[in-house]
Amino acid sequence: MSRASRPMTVTLGGLQKHVEARVKSSAYASRREVMRVAVRALDREEATLNDWLRKQVDESLADPKPRIPIRESFKRPRKYHVIQMKAARNAKI
Repeated sequence: MSRASRPMTVTLGGLQKHVEARVKSSAYASRREVMRVAVRALDREEATLNDWLRKQVDESLADPKPRIPIRESFKRPRKYHVIQMKAARNAKI
């Protein structure tokens, strides 16, 4: 019978103490189990973030307000930035 996965060597650096502490606390049976749980948690986190981003994009695309060209949307912040830079320059003098 062949294995579904192959062994992998991972260098954890400073994170190794966290893995060892979890095993020592008996919360997990092995380092391997800690790593499996960690990867599954990362998968869930990424899926949650992707769902949230997809929802934000869908809401934005469904928004009935008229679209504003990108150049227009940056005019006000750019003008504010120029005023702030001039004020900072004048304060140094």
